[in-house]
Parts: sequence; structure tokens; C-alpha cells
Amino acid sequence: MELPVIDLSSYLSAVSTDRNSQQLQTLCSDVSRNLSETGALLIKDPRCTVQDNDRFIDMMEKYFSSPHDFKILQERPQLHYQVGVTPERVEVPRSLVDEEMQEKVKEMPEEHRPHTPVGADLKWRYFWRIGPRPSNTRFQELNAEPVIPEGFPEWKETMDSWGYKMIAAIEVVAEMAAIGFGLPKDAFTSLMKLGPHLLAPTGSDLEKYNQEGTVFAGYHYDLNFLTIHGRSRFPGLNIWLRNGQKVAVKVPVGCLLIQTGKQIEWLTGGECIAGMHEVVATNRTIDAINLAKEQNRSLWRVSSTLFAHIASDAVLKPLGRFAESPLASKYPPLCAGEYVEQELAIINLKGKK
Repeated sequence: MELPVIDLSSYLSAVSTDRNSQQLQTLCSDVSRNLSETGALLIKDPRCTVQDNDRFIDMMEKYFSSPHDFKILQERPQLHYQVGVTPERVEVPRSLVDEEMQEKVKEMPEEHRPHTPVGADLKWRYFWRIGPRPSNTRFQELNAEPVIPEGFPEWKETMDSWGYKMIAAIEVVAEMAAIGFGLPKDAFTSLMKLGPHLLAPTGSDLEKYNQEGTVFAGYHYDLNFLTIHGRSRFPGLNIWLRNGQKVAVKVPVGCLLIQTGKQIEWLTGGECIAGMHEVVATNRTIDAINLAKEQNRSLWRVSSTLFAHIASDAVLKPLGRFAESPLASKYPPLCAGEYVEQELAIINLKGKK
């Protein structure tokens, strides 16, 4: 199955009065339907260019290829690794610790079953805060100041530029989804204001780990609202649609992938389900590694990923008509920051080391 591509251009170019047109209403319905039925969609945003993505990945390849002792200077375990670098073998995939999830995996048809992780993820990650933080919050550790590595004078501008562009894309998708669901257009975006949004690129060392079947990021869902990925230079991302079908993602040049997280599941009372995914070395990954070697390019697989969050002090609960859903009772009111801390504790990031 090929994921549909939603071009945001027509929505972006329409003035507010034109956003009620039948054509745009249909486009918004396409966004909400895809998020509900598949948990994923591809978008094209003219504000997010191929050059922007390349510039970001170039810098992150340089960073991840730096010596180990240099990178761990940016490690902040006392802050749950929610800023700075997270080394490989620290993040624990949900499927490794969630027995209910493990039972569901066993029931899957073999062709749709995820790879079984044998330990913590083999990827590195860098967390960089995007957007302003609240001056008064109960969750200071989830809103910490960013960490800038020495020797990268372009770091802040490059991270902020790409991060703000991807947040802007998510805000448009969130607004379109709200309209498609019959909610006020700011139903989601108003809750995102001052959220602890994270630009969170990962780095997987394909020179060190290059065997087919190697798991870089074990089967899991994201705890945030929506996740957006730019195009990686190496394949390997598998996602699961709501119907249980496993899909190897192919992001076209110039497009971005969006996946549903647990917070939108909460806000829609289960109308959207947090999308499951993994990153593994496939035969296509091996082909890309061989080509990169021939072209003398970096063998670090960088993901251009951003996690958009609901504000830490906002309350997660089914919105509008979703409050009347038969499943609404599964999603009782809960402060978003509390929910994030609960999830971090379960996957063994909180207090690690």
C-alpha cells in the first residue's frame, strides 16, 4: 500500500474565508480520515525544502560521527535524557517491557510481525527543544534549556530553522485534522502552545551495525501528539497501519511523513490510534549502505524527526463529539506532563543511570 500524499499548498494559500470552501473541506476530511484509518500520511509543505532537510542531515551526520567521548559531554541523564544526547543502548523499546504488547505481537500474522528487539535500541538520539517554554509550569524537567555541542557554530540556527519549519507543518496538519473531525480549527493547536516540542534526530552507525535484521529502534508507539519525519538517506522505517498491515515506508523526495502519537489518541477518544513503528536494517538498507560506500558518503543513518507535544500543563481528554464516544472512558482526564512522565518511567528512561 502506498500512503497518500497531501499537498498543503492550497490550504496555505487560501485566506481564512476561503478555508471553508468545499475543496478545502474535502482536503481536511482526507487528512482526518487518513490519521484515523491508517495513523500516517505523507505531506508536501512548500516551506520545508529538500535543501533544508539535507542541510540538517549533513550537520547531524558530522555530529554523530564525532568521537564517543565528545558526544557524551552532551548527555543529561538527570533530565530523563529529554535534552542533549542519548547514547545507543539507553532507550528501551516499549515492546521489550510491555507484556500486553508482546502478546499482541505473537498473534500477528508472520508477514506483519515486527522484529523482536533483544535489548535497548542501538540508535543514538539528540533532543533539541523547539519553541518557547512556559514561564510557570509544574514540569520544569520536561522544559529544560537546550544543550549545544562545542565546535558546531551553525548548530542553533540549523536546528531551530528545521525544527520551526516542521512544527509549522504539523500545526497546519493539526488544524486541517480538527476541521476534518468537525472540531474548532484550533482545537489541537491551542493545546500545543508552549508544548515541549522536540526535534529528535536519531543516528544509527551503519558501519558498525550493518547486518540485515539489526534492530535500531524496536517496535513502539510515540507518546506525543504527532510525529513528523523528513526523508532519511537510508531506508529502514516500518510502520503499522490501523488494520495491522506492516508497511515499509518510502518517503518521496520533498515530502514529510506524519504519524499519530498517543496524545492525539487521547484527544480523539480512540478515533485515532498511536501508530506503531520500528527501524531495522533491511535488504534495501544494505543496498543503500553499499551505494554510500561507493560514493564515499557518511554511513550514519540520520532520521530527521520531530515530536510535537501537547503543553505539559494542559489536560488530555476526549474533545468535542469524541467525549461521547463509547471508548471515551478509556481516556480519563490527565495532565499531559503527568502522562509523559508515566510513559518515560515505563520505558526506563526516567532516572536511567
